[in-house]
Amino acid sequence: MLSGKRILLIIGGGIAAYKALELIRRLRERGAAVTPVMTAAAEQFVTPLSVGALAGEKVHGALFDLTSEAEMGHIQLSRVADLVLVVPATADLMAKMAQGLAGDLASTLLLATDTPVMIAPAMNVRMWQHPATQRNLGLLRGDGVTVVGPDDGDMACGEFGPGRMSEPHEILAAVERALADGPLRGRRVVVTSGPTHEPIDPVRYIANRSSGAQGTAIASALRDLGAEVVFVTGPADAARPAGVEVIEVESAVEMRAAVLGALPADAAVFAAAVADWRVATASDSKIKKQAGRLPVLEFTENPDILAEVSQLPEGRPGLVVGFAAETDDVVAHATAKRLRKGCDWILANDVSPATGIMGGSENAVVLISDDGSEAWPRMGKRAVAERLAQRIAAALGAPAAE
Repeated sequence: MLSGKRILLIIGGGIAAYKALELIRRLRERGAAVTPVMTAAAEQFVTPLSVGALAGEKVHGALFDLTSEAEMGHIQLSRVADLVLVVPATADLMAKMAQGLAGDLASTLLLATDTPVMIAPAMNVRMWQHPATQRNLGLLRGDGVTVVGPDDGDMACGEFGPGRMSEPHEILAAVERALADGPLRGRRVVVTSGPTHEPIDPVRYIANRSSGAQGTAIASALRDLGAEVVFVTGPADAARPAGVEVIEVESAVEMRAAVLGALPADAAVFAAAVADWRVATASDSKIKKQAGRLPVLEFTENPDILAEVSQLPEGRPGLVVGFAAETDDVVAHATAKRLRKGCDWILANDVSPATGIMGGSENAVVLISDDGSEAWPRMGKRAVAERLAQRIAAALGAPAAE
């Protein structure tokens, strides 16, 4: 799938650098040529000899290498590749990229390139969650950098949480998508999925009956057409799609923040079953059962993420798609919802108990747009997702220019 493609692989200085060796092997198996660049810190974790042997090419590391400058130069090196891949992308490298610093070969290449850039972050959980790193992440996304991972997992430092670098096969899948010739290549799509959990106290919550299966299927179908997908999911039962950026959230407030942080995007698909209300003041401790006394809960409205994104004055996605789960007068209610929210399309479905759709393996939707309503036959959720992805590709038109 990668025959004839050239990857400029920048290896950062972190323990996850050892995974770059497996990634090089997998890239070359698929026909890609790999030009490796190592930071000085990376050489503390893996040797240039190992990297060069697997890549079959010279390892670049010095910014002021007279031989390299005479033969190619760092400017040319940054532009002959089809993709610049940073594995692992340390907090330091991300900060340099975000601020446009160019103090070594790796950062200079990243500043000088006009080639698409993909990063696979890896760092300690506290470094990943630090506001500075999250600011830099937002800046990089805004600059069009594709982000793969990180995942939750055990750290070399003994901690557990987000910051573990994605596995080589996941990064490889993202590279193949980025370089594929699908109709959504160059397009960025945000997909929300699953329910939200709105806490009552530390052990109780309010939720919707959503498995997240339809959202996972949509994200996978968009990925298969070449899109860069940001998948924002609540605590769903369905497996997370491989090869997309996954952002896990619990509440509607967290989902709103994640969605807005994932913009700009070419399209957004809101398949999540977001709770309409939350408890105004959730208890910090478990509410005890008392004989003869029932707790009184005061509710407040959750943010309307679909309406907010649909009505953004700046940075609105070119196509905004919502879902309307209804139990009666499905088309009428969904049509009114589309106009009220301001989105482009609504996919309406009947989730009354007799249909078995909510939490089931099939769906039957009606696509509502400015052109009216179009009923789709009942089919598996994967088939619904593929049909929707094709419609989104057609609506967005030709792939974005790189």
